[in-house]
Amino acid sequence: MNINLIEGTYSLSEAQELLNKIIQVKIDYLESKISSSCHEEDIKQRENRIKSLQTQRSDINKLSAEEIRSITIQLNIDIE
Repeated sequence: MNINLIEGTYSLSEAQELLNKIIQVKIDYLESKISSSCHEEDIKQRENRIKSLQTQRSDINKLSAEEIRSITIQLNIDIE
């Protein structure tokens, strides 16, 4: 099964807004899993993933309209 969640070309500000929201949902999900997890290894893995997502979000927000006019986003989910 394939879900085509996002497919399109967006202005920089639209893409930043969309990607920031997606990243925040993922961070919120990971934080909720940390709250309910008892295994230190799982917690550390999720904390590292959150840091990585925060860095990527920061990189996205640093993009300037002078550098980029539009961004094409394709987000597909494959369920096997």
